[in-house]
Amino acid sequence: MKNLLLFLTILFFSQTLFGQSGIKGQLVDKVENAPIEYASVAIYLKGDSALVTGAVTAEDGSFYIEPVKPGNYYLVAQFMGYERKTVENVMVVKNKVADLRVITLLPHQKLLDEIQVTGEKVTAIHKVDRQVFEAGKFQSSQGGTATDVLRNLPGVSVDGQGEIAVRGTTGFVVLVNGKPVQTDASVILNQLPANAIQNVELITAPSAKYDPEGKAGIINIITDKGATDGFFAQVNTRIGLPSIEDYDNAEYAQRYGGDFILNYRKGKWDLSVGGSYLRHDISGRREGDVFTIIQDTLTHFPSDGERSFDEVNYAGRFTVSFTPTTRDSYSLGFYAGKRSKDRTADILYNDNHASYRGERLHTLQYFNENLRIRKGDVVLGSFDYSHDFENKAKISTSLLYEYTLLGGPTTNRNLGWPNTSVVLQDEFNTNDNPLNGVRWQIDYRLKPFALGNVEVGYQYRNLDHTGDFVYERKNNETGIFELVPEFSSSVDLRRQIHAVYGQLSGKKGKWHYGAGLRLEIMDRELDLKDKAGTLDTTYLYDFVKPYPSANIQYDVNNALKIKAAYSRRVERTTTFKMNPFPEREHSETLEQGDPELLPEFIDLVELGAIKDFGNNSIFATAYFRNVKNLVNRVNTVYNDTILNRIYSNVGTGRSFGLELGTELQLAGWWKMFAGGNLYNFEIDGTFDNRPVNTSNWIYSFNANTTFDLPRAFSLQWSVNYISGRNTAQGEDSRFLSPNLTLKKSFSGKRLTATLQWLNMDLGLLESNEQRITTMREGEFFTTTNYVYEADVVMLNLSYTINKSNNKARFIKSEFGEKEF
Repeated sequence: MKNLLLFLTILFFSQTLFGQSGIKGQLVDKVENAPIEYASVAIYLKGDSALVTGAVTAEDGSFYIEPVKPGNYYLVAQFMGYERKTVENVMVVKNKVADLRVITLLPHQKLLDEIQVTGEKVTAIHKVDRQVFEAGKFQSSQGGTATDVLRNLPGVSVDGQGEIAVRGTTGFVVLVNGKPVQTDASVILNQLPANAIQNVELITAPSAKYDPEGKAGIINIITDKGATDGFFAQVNTRIGLPSIEDYDNAEYAQRYGGDFILNYRKGKWDLSVGGSYLRHDISGRREGDVFTIIQDTLTHFPSDGERSFDEVNYAGRFTVSFTPTTRDSYSLGFYAGKRSKDRTADILYNDNHASYRGERLHTLQYFNENLRIRKGDVVLGSFDYSHDFENKAKISTSLLYEYTLLGGPTTNRNLGWPNTSVVLQDEFNTNDNPLNGVRWQIDYRLKPFALGNVEVGYQYRNLDHTGDFVYERKNNETGIFELVPEFSSSVDLRRQIHAVYGQLSGKKGKWHYGAGLRLEIMDRELDLKDKAGTLDTTYLYDFVKPYPSANIQYDVNNALKIKAAYSRRVERTTTFKMNPFPEREHSETLEQGDPELLPEFIDLVELGAIKDFGNNSIFATAYFRNVKNLVNRVNTVYNDTILNRIYSNVGTGRSFGLELGTELQLAGWWKMFAGGNLYNFEIDGTFDNRPVNTSNWIYSFNANTTFDLPRAFSLQWSVNYISGRNTAQGEDSRFLSPNLTLKKSFSGKRLTATLQWLNMDLGLLESNEQRITTMREGEFFTTTNYVYEADVVMLNLSYTINKSNNKARFIKSEFGEKEF
């Protein structure tokens, strides 16, 4: 680390002491007052109009061109969808930088008319290293969460269990306003209100600048909405109409909530406050059938009953930013949140019997009353600072601290049937999981030179996560709950990561390019103890790994671009997946991890093209993903009525496929956005000394079509579909979710009402259902159909004070929610 700091110090002084002649400035959208990234800037001699040099704008719209000989020049700035702009009489003086400050570009008149008259923006923008999607275009997500936004994106799928996949692969990193958060994506995205999101960026092959975590890449949630002085406030409310079908659940589902954002920006200060509350219950049923074989005994126990969720989220956020000069920026942020998700699984096992050579040995019916409560309290604090140097170099640093307390009990009672007053077995397990996490990083961007921009940086991360798991079973004779040692344990995970990176990016003519290397040192220590005091074991694992990346794009013309990328990534193991002590979550299920579980290492290659024609566009990306040490959840037989679910490295996973998407303006009042993904997924490896070899073609598609109606009405129909998918021991069935929304704007679009019909079914489509099947020849077969609530009707109201663009940045959890 000392050598790295010395290196950065040398770079700093070498760039600040020796000045050169050059030109700098910033490109900004004249209508949106937002920076324009990846725009082209060219410098020409005033006399003979000869091209001298050029540059591509950075993320903040800035550019810096150096060296430039003293003389008289003119500058041409242009970007797709904007009017070309020429800045005359750019005088360059020896050893000085000509500062052109802010240069505004005006959108093409056709696009400008759409923005000013109809408020329309394109749904998707394709950049060199990412796809950017406008969240407000997906009306079915309004009033919901970020997960509801994601399910509409090409290549993204969300199944019946709420698991999110990108191009068929789960496990990705979430960024909030570009800040990395190492957490379980589904938890974060289910807490973030959809109304607070402006854009979603999908980065499938990230550069070395980003954390290498996430085998599916990175999803960046942008909550910014421009930057103007003044006061901004937005209040959103949501209420659900009574359920059409209660699925014989013990309690009715409740769905309501609200969120708000207050932002005040004046001069050097930017203050943002936000809060949210969401109650989102889901009714449903679970229909299962299980066979197990132990020696010559076959056990068969079909089941049916309630499987519902009661979920409550509420949180508060506060951020203050101070910009004392045009070159310095400070930001301080806090976040506090509470979450509770109660899963009820009250199941009747209708016919539990064992057979031996076709003879029935015994029959037992019982009712399993199961309630799993999962809670999480999170407190976060962050501090950020950045400084822009005169020579266009930049240094920034960020510090994040998190304390999270996770846990919650599970009650598991087997009762007689039909007389449920008879208690056959009464068990209780709980856990207490405090977590402390720290992340500090520093990034330095050198002054631009002929090949482009060079960035270097260092990151330190420390995680300390302890767990106290207690499992007790009631003694029916004494009435006292007694410890079950084989299910009770103490776990302590400590992980430290040091990483350095270097990244080059630039443009030459029609070529855009980038290449980088990240080097990471990781130390992992896992301490395990049982409650009986007979086991105390420490598992150590460490590595030094390089993570190279590269991307390139060729602009054939303004309407056609071709690009390719490569990225190496890692998917780390969580504490839950490494705890080898079984945890009984259901009557027939134990779950446990592997303390020697290895991280997954991923190599991704992709090749794509984007074609624009008029107001329409189409894109296609072919990709190949290779995953070493693939982690799957697999089953073994624990006893005749209980399966043991284990997280294990099962071998290598390979995917190759094609992602397609299009945006069509079919008429002035009719627009369509659609995307799909077709791929082959293969698993090749072993588990429990048996081969694992499966391959299947899988596809998914997300589409929506919007009709702009008179009197500020709009109607949108959307559909999300995933085909059946193979797993290491079976398959997950297809999943369908159609939605219809009607939207109406009032008071100059300050007040918006959206009526949603979610998971349309009418008893015809089997929407919001998913069947999971696993099997192992000669040992077990299990199939479970999860039937969740369809035909849900929601009403959302949104009111905005000061309709001007807003900027509200908030921090999110770095570590703890990954374990939720």
